[in-house]
Amino acid sequence: MAFVPLPAPADPAQLALRIRELAREAGFQRCGIAGIELGEDEAHLADWLAQGLYGTMEWMARHGTMRSRPAELVPGTVRVISVGLDYGHKDDQAAWATLQEGERAYVARYALGRDYHKLMRNRLQKLAERIAGEIGPFGYRVFVDSAPVLERALARNAGLGWIGKHTCLIDRNGGSWFFLGEIYVDLPLPVDPPATAHCGTCTRCIDICPTAAITAPNRLDARRCISYLTIEHEGPIPEEMRPLMGNRIYGCDDCQLVCPWNKFARRTDEPDFRARNELDSATLPQLFAWDEDEFLRRTEGSAIRRSGHERWLRNIAVALGNAPTSDAVLQALRSREHHPSQLIREHVQWALARHARTGGPDSTAVHATMAGHALPPRIDE
Repeated sequence: MAFVPLPAPADPAQLALRIRELAREAGFQRCGIAGIELGEDEAHLADWLAQGLYGTMEWMARHGTMRSRPAELVPGTVRVISVGLDYGHKDDQAAWATLQEGERAYVARYALGRDYHKLMRNRLQKLAERIAGEIGPFGYRVFVDSAPVLERALARNAGLGWIGKHTCLIDRNGGSWFFLGEIYVDLPLPVDPPATAHCGTCTRCIDICPTAAITAPNRLDARRCISYLTIEHEGPIPEEMRPLMGNRIYGCDDCQLVCPWNKFARRTDEPDFRARNELDSATLPQLFAWDEDEFLRRTEGSAIRRSGHERWLRNIAVALGNAPTSDAVLQALRSREHHPSQLIREHVQWALARHARTGGPDSTAVHATMAGHALPPRIDE
C-alpha cells in the first residue's frame, strides 16, 4: 500500500496503547514501537558483511543501506510496530534426548510445524486493518522475514528483548522461542524504551555451538553455522563441518536450548506449530526414504520445503554418516548410493566411507546433555 501523508492522530499515546491491545487480540504475545534510527546496527552489519561472514547469502549485501534505513525501503516510514509470537513447547529435554540418539533426526523447533511466515503475515495484515478501521487509512507495510529488515534491532529498540550473544533476541520474561514480525507505519507514535542486555558473563551459547560458529559475543560466522549449512547453503557441505553436525538435518537450536533465560519461555499450543509428520521423533532412515513426491507432499505448508528435496537428502546423508553403525543406517545410505544427483552421491559416499573406516561414530559422542554443562557464572537480574 502506498503511503499517503495524513494528519497525526489527536492522541498518539492513546493510539499506541490501543495498538498493543489490538496486537494481543490478534494473538501476539509481544508488541512494541520503535523509531527508525539504526546507526550503530548499520555499522555492525557493514563490518559483518565486509568480513564475508555471510557465506553465499549474497542477498544480505545486495540491498545496501535499505536494510538499516526503513524509510529507504518504504518511503514515509517514521515508526515500526514490532511484534513477537511464541512457538516454544517446553520440550527442551526431549530435544536434548533426540540430539543424543544418533539414529533419530533433529529438526529445529521452529520448523516442526507449519511455516510461520503465512500465519504471522495474516495476523499482521489483520492488525493493520483493525488499526485503519479505528483511525482511518494510513500508510503501512507488513513484513515477516520477507524483505531487508533488521528485525532484531528494531525489536530490541521496541523493547521486546535484547540481542543475546548468540544473536537471537531474548525476552527476560519469555526467553527466545518466539518469531518476529513488523509493520512499517507513517504514524508518529511514541516509541518504547529499548531493552537492555542481561547476558552478564554467561557464555553458554558460545561454548555449546557444535561448529564454533559464534566466534565472539554477537558475532556469528554463518559459514560455520549449522542452520546456514543445512538450510541456506546450496552446494556440498565442507567436509570438516560434517562430523560436527551430528544428527541435525534442518537448523540447530543448541544455543537456545542451553540459554538459562529460556527457563522463562512460555509454552504455546498454537495448532500450526505442532509437530507434523512425526518430525520430532522420526529416524534418519525413515526420512531418507522420502522420494521427491513424498517430500513435497509431507512438507506442504512447511518452512522445510523451500530448501528442496536435494538438500534434504544431502543433510540426512551427513547425519547418517554421523549415526552409530547399524544395518538400517547402512541400508539407507546404500539405497541412495547411485542417486542421479552428484551432490547426494558425494555425501552418501562420504557417509559410507566414514562407517567403513571407523565402524561408525560413537553414539555417546553425538552431543553432551544439558546436564553436562556447568551453570553460567551469573545472570544479571
